[in-house]
Amino acid sequence: MARLFEFQGKALIAEAGIKVPHGDVVETPEAAVEVAKRIGLPVVLKAQVWVTGRASAGGIDFAETLDEVEGKAASMLGHQVKGQTVEKLLVEERLSIARELFVGITIDDRRKRPVVMFSTRGGTGIEEIASRWPQAVVHMDIDPRRGIYDFEVRELARRVGIRGELQKRIVPAIRRLWATARRYEARNAEINPLVVTESGDVVAADCRITIDDYAVFRHPELGIEIAREFDRPATELERIAYRVEANDYRGTFYFFQMLRKFKKGEGVIGFHGAGGGGSMMSMDAVLKKGFKLANFCDTSGNPPASKVYRAARIILAQKNIDGYFASGSGVASQEQFNSARGLIKAFAEEGLSVPAVIRLGGNAEEIAIALLKQFSDYWPAQLEAYGRDDTPEFCADRLSVLVMLPARAKQVKRFDYPREFSHSFKTMTGWVRFDAERCLRCEGKPCIKACDYGILELSDGVPRLAITEADAAKGRCVECLACELECHLQGAGGLKIELPIEGLD
Repeated sequence: MARLFEFQGKALIAEAGIKVPHGDVVETPEAAVEVAKRIGLPVVLKAQVWVTGRASAGGIDFAETLDEVEGKAASMLGHQVKGQTVEKLLVEERLSIARELFVGITIDDRRKRPVVMFSTRGGTGIEEIASRWPQAVVHMDIDPRRGIYDFEVRELARRVGIRGELQKRIVPAIRRLWATARRYEARNAEINPLVVTESGDVVAADCRITIDDYAVFRHPELGIEIAREFDRPATELERIAYRVEANDYRGTFYFFQMLRKFKKGEGVIGFHGAGGGGSMMSMDAVLKKGFKLANFCDTSGNPPASKVYRAARIILAQKNIDGYFASGSGVASQEQFNSARGLIKAFAEEGLSVPAVIRLGGNAEEIAIALLKQFSDYWPAQLEAYGRDDTPEFCADRLSVLVMLPARAKQVKRFDYPREFSHSFKTMTGWVRFDAERCLRCEGKPCIKACDYGILELSDGVPRLAITEADAAKGRCVECLACELECHLQGAGGLKIELPIEGLD
């Protein structure tokens, strides 16, 4: 689920007609003062972070004067609330609250439909309310095709004793919250508390909305950077990784940073999994060896080598890691040589400088392991490759041994890419480029032999595209990287595959 900040959620429900406090979001103490002048004192300052219990953690404060507004805003902005840095504050009018309620819309996976929940006790989480005061919580299934009617919401309120004029004011708020959730395809939308002021107004004092990951692309107006269920805003590397996934539907690539600040020698490693269960087992194995994980990464579902390459590049972009550990399922159905080729290109281009243990269990694992060993002279660090018969625990133990060994002086080969190219063609996510002069000097033409998909053919002694450029760009060239690797291993180095990574290159 993709979370929205409080100020974003309030903008959506206000658009639907639910009353919210007067205020605005700011990024500087000076701007906070200007908002306070405009809406009037006293005000409440609310840190815009994805955490619960902000008040007890110093994420909510009140100000009676403009000097207090400036001082308290300065003390909150740039500081952390439960581990999250406060970059924005919501400055709002302070409400005179007579009563706090709770209303939420959520997708119930057991019922396989939306559910509206309502409680006469707001201000705390619905789980705690339901546990301590079960009689104060009611819920109702929603038919997503027809929505909810006024009489149904009135009955819901009546079940917890809400009647008369107050009921008339609450019913529209609940229906409008449902309309917002339906319009923006929210997995969860809640107002907590929905307050009744001393003057009788019904106002959304807080609002939390999360959008279904799979619906994000239909709502560019929400400005969601990354459709993931994060408990904090995405890091720059996570944004870079998500753009890779968003632009390439082939297979899965998930990247999440677990540590962002660490020093060399602290036992922090880059983790590269493949498949949920196998990745969890492999993570457990390295954690038991005392390692810490800089990140979690998963490339599964038979991704092309180009996607694995980008994943490896992003993992290696984390400075100060002490090792690289790749391990997933031992019976993966994906072709392991594709993963190996992606890793080889990344390690060779980056000059892998930390010990690596790669466990590639599954289809054609023998070919994958042989490829990694074949190219081991293209990076300075030591790398060991294993298959399904070697357990994650054994592989983790091998990494712990390699990390402790002193670095070895080693003659390293390089991919000697041409500086200029005679011709090229577009693939789905990159370019394949050729230097005709080098290609003519190449006797074995290993790139042609390596292209199992018949994408390349010889024309006057030079490799060229055997299919239309449009077909290659649509995905007929699967970006397996075999042609480039064989060109540099056995040929004249006249071929280069460019796979740009937006934000990293």
